[in-house]
Amino acid sequence: MPDIDALALRLKSYLPEEQVNQVRRAYYYAEQAHDTQTRRSGEPYIIHPLAVAEILADMHMDHQSLMAAMLHDVIEDTGIKKDAISTQFGETVAELVDGVSKLTHMHFEDKTIAQAENFQKMALAMARDIRVILVKLADRLHNMRTLGVLRPEKRRRIAKETLEIYSPIANRLGMHNLRTELEDLGFNAMHPMRCSRIRAAVKHTRGNRREIVSNIQQAIAARMEQEGLSGRVVGREKHLYSIYRKMRNQHKSFSDIMDVFAFRIIVDSVDSCYRTLGLVHNLYKPIPGRFKDYIAIPKANGYQSLHTTLFGMHGIPIEIQIRTQEMEDMANNGIAAHWLYKSGDEALLGSQARTREWLKGVLELQENAGDSLEFIENVKIDLFPDEVYVFTPQGHIMELPKGATAVDFAYAVHTHVGNTCVACRIDKRLASLSQPLESGQTVEVVTAPGARPNAAWLSFVISGKARSNIRHFLKNQQHSESIALGRRLLNKALIGFDTELDKIDSRILNKAVEDAGMGSLDHLLEEIGLGNRMAYIVARRLMDGADLADDTPDQLDTSGSEKLLSIRGTEGMVISFAKCCYPIPGDPVVGHVSAGRGIVIHTEACKNIAEIRHNPEKILEVDWDKNVGGEFSVELQVEFEQERGMIAALANTVTSFDASIEKINLEERNPRFSQVQLLISVRDRIHLARLIKKLRAIKGVTSIARRRE
Repeated sequence: MPDIDALALRLKSYLPEEQVNQVRRAYYYAEQAHDTQTRRSGEPYIIHPLAVAEILADMHMDHQSLMAAMLHDVIEDTGIKKDAISTQFGETVAELVDGVSKLTHMHFEDKTIAQAENFQKMALAMARDIRVILVKLADRLHNMRTLGVLRPEKRRRIAKETLEIYSPIANRLGMHNLRTELEDLGFNAMHPMRCSRIRAAVKHTRGNRREIVSNIQQAIAARMEQEGLSGRVVGREKHLYSIYRKMRNQHKSFSDIMDVFAFRIIVDSVDSCYRTLGLVHNLYKPIPGRFKDYIAIPKANGYQSLHTTLFGMHGIPIEIQIRTQEMEDMANNGIAAHWLYKSGDEALLGSQARTREWLKGVLELQENAGDSLEFIENVKIDLFPDEVYVFTPQGHIMELPKGATAVDFAYAVHTHVGNTCVACRIDKRLASLSQPLESGQTVEVVTAPGARPNAAWLSFVISGKARSNIRHFLKNQQHSESIALGRRLLNKALIGFDTELDKIDSRILNKAVEDAGMGSLDHLLEEIGLGNRMAYIVARRLMDGADLADDTPDQLDTSGSEKLLSIRGTEGMVISFAKCCYPIPGDPVVGHVSAGRGIVIHTEACKNIAEIRHNPEKILEVDWDKNVGGEFSVELQVEFEQERGMIAALANTVTSFDASIEKINLEERNPRFSQVQLLISVRDRIHLARLIKKLRAIKGVTSIARRRE
């Protein structure tokens, strides 16, 4: 049973007497507050806060964290208010207790939303004071140690939450010891049978391997002594959950995973780390491509170590980690390791800057996320990173998740750089924005003032920051573009009544907005722009003062060229071009009003709109603006005789004629002829006609036709 006197004795080894007495006072206060309460096991409730404080004492946490651990359930489980704790123990302790309390019970109908909302709260609490999450992690660890008394389904639910949320956070904060214990306890609660099988297999294997491990250890230690290097060599065992995860994810057998022998060498200085690396590479042959230097380039959570894999005796693979004692403490206790070496405000500096940076990013994700589920999806991407390290042109190191692209890199540099990114150079060569980056590459982003994010980026970006910023920008962009289009459509409809929006009395407008059940005129215009309301019906209601909510369709008079809506090509997301007929400037076109999407432009002869061609509610008469700009996709079908280099000749002709190929699809018709579908970007019909003429001139081309569904 935990004991306050034993804890106080341990605390005296690193805290002054006065601070130890404050922790004691917090204990007695909590004991009194929880006086009549018991845990599910029947033990007095105070056992739990005391155990949480003991876990934090192992990390040498400061007295305020220990006091918060003692009091962390007082606000939630007793009638005591935050103000009372503030009066008794100071504002800082009260804030910590309040922060931890807020992370506990919240009731939602949907468990997923509850988890996501809790995580958002946790992110905010962590940003205010990182110690909140350390107390919460210690609280969760003790709860996991005492899960046995709960019902099986509740055990599994808590274990799942631990593996999905708390264990990745502990990992992100570099707290290896706490993370591995959380994972093994969670694994045991989720899959007790699998856990016991793997535990038994590990125990059996350990006995068989003892001699080999001892021989390798002695060989390394003897060589270090010979070279005058002081340090210790320890065998390193994989924990149960990591074995299970590797078996499941990498489809490996237990024997494959346990075939690797792992050791850790702890030395006295960074210089000795590199000297020891040379020594082990001299002793056993290194496996190429398996060396990682996390001392020069630390992981995001502050982890530092040299990793190498060697061919040992009889070809046995040996994994070796080399680090200093301080790096070892940092690896095991992560952010909490700073309290081992520093005290007070000093502990809030150092590599906590990395954690602060991460938390800042988390808060930015929260601001941009549409809802808590989108937020948690983005954060989970950041919590499970397999990092790649790339360089900026100035030589700064940027850390990104594995599979990240130049767009992820651009957003990691700055949101504005990401939003205005148009191209990139990887190792000084132009490359595709969607190309996955590899460690060691130098990445340079090319930006343009008028550029903006592309919805297609969402199909290849990896990082949560890039994903949330692109979504956020596109939502805002669609909102403003919908309002602008809605205004144009409404003005176009009002021309039929010889007026325009600016001339309509504000009282009539306000009444119309109110009758439509909209919050503002912008909201109404957005609905028109998105195709959810017909501009003509809104215009008629404005003119005759009828109830706007009564959307009975009226025959829309679209005669007269002054009623045509001009397509400029720069409207953005609310005016799109159909993929079935690929209209381009110069084609006779019509607009299909599609709810939620705005206006989709089709050619007049497109079969897909034949049935609704004369429906005034669905079809809008449109025309191309004189100053239409931009690039438009068009599909060509080219038939040619089979000769070497024909595809290259077609591609060269297209690019030399100031057009670009978006997609190419080749099919062989017979041994003599082939057919290729080209999706290309052109400016208008004249540009296309000239290009087709040029393509026809290529020797071997037998026919070219524009494809229309």
